[in-house]
Amino acid sequence: MRYAQFVERVAGEGSRAWDIHYRARELATQGRDIIVLSVGDPDFDTPPAIVEAAYDSLKRGRTHYTSMVGIEPLREAIAERHRRITGRRVDAGAVVVMAGAQCGLFASMMCLAQPGDEVIVPEPMYVTYEAVVGASGARLVQVPLRCERGFHIDPDDVAAAITPRTRVILMNFPHNPTGAMITADELEGVAALCRRHDLWLISDEVYATLTYDGPHRSPAGLPGMGDRTVVVDSLSKSHAMTGWRLGWVVAPGELSYHLANVTQCLLYGCPPFVQDAALVALSREFEELEAMRAEFRRRRDRVAERVNRMPRVRCLTPEGSMFLMIDVRDSGLGSIEFADRLLDAEGVAVLPCDGFGPSGVGYLRLSLSASLDVLEDACDRIERFLGGLNR
Repeated sequence: MRYAQFVERVAGEGSRAWDIHYRARELATQGRDIIVLSVGDPDFDTPPAIVEAAYDSLKRGRTHYTSMVGIEPLREAIAERHRRITGRRVDAGAVVVMAGAQCGLFASMMCLAQPGDEVIVPEPMYVTYEAVVGASGARLVQVPLRCERGFHIDPDDVAAAITPRTRVILMNFPHNPTGAMITADELEGVAALCRRHDLWLISDEVYATLTYDGPHRSPAGLPGMGDRTVVVDSLSKSHAMTGWRLGWVVAPGELSYHLANVTQCLLYGCPPFVQDAALVALSREFEELEAMRAEFRRRRDRVAERVNRMPRVRCLTPEGSMFLMIDVRDSGLGSIEFADRLLDAEGVAVLPCDGFGPSGVGYLRLSLSASLDVLEDACDRIERFLGGLNR
């Protein structure tokens, strides 16, 4: 049987990057002692008040169709959150609620890019970006984030990649997988390019609340950027709600109308009981979230210290997000072989970054999504594995 070319456009190195994660999960179901550090899923419980809100909503019968773009109170709460972060006021009409940030990225790209266009993405990049751009039919243009710059974006590199076909820049800071942030000067440099070349900027801000060395900066708050910046966000990382699948797009101009049409044929709206819980999440302060951020910082500090004491590997201390990029190029193994052998020998699952882009070759992504005791155990196992390579 024949398939549409679409199936090829959403496949590729990015989709295969998860192979070791799936293998680790399978080994765990077989009874192997596996430490899974290959996915960014916070190991904290969703705050109880949010869970209770969903339960109460279910008991009230909130299980039927609702507005395809999201219930009005939730959209208003998201608009207010956007104002607090960016200083720019938007109304609820600019907000479209989606089934997670990934859905928001896909829908936004389908509305902004098409065959013949080019989309610039800094790399290493989150592995689904290749498929998101490919689904639109546009060409992915990768701009390196260099280790010697702390994986910070260089606006000059972005400028060199722009052509008359460039339509969109897609970026996420705090960055997955490197943990880098973006400085005010770097952000203004990218924004100036968007204004000069009349480009859209899709800003994936799912790690905006998980920063260690300074506040998150959103391009939507810069002069002249509000009408060309698409902000994609969710509750997955900020509130430990990955399985709830609740995200949103803050869309300028007529984009919200076009996103509503995509939502009509893709989702037909998100569950109202989940949206009711999301409204509670965005309307209250939770001590649990401050504790979660503090614990991620503690894990970051300890694991980075441990890795940098190990032979033949090293890492930069991330400025945000929940990942470390471990450089294994001096180990004598490629990152894919290193990850495979580490999983088989010691039962530690980390992602090889080859599928994240050329600048990820020779690196591993380790998620901090486990308790400090488990992370210490993982570091012991990695160190033991490295010791075995020297024999």
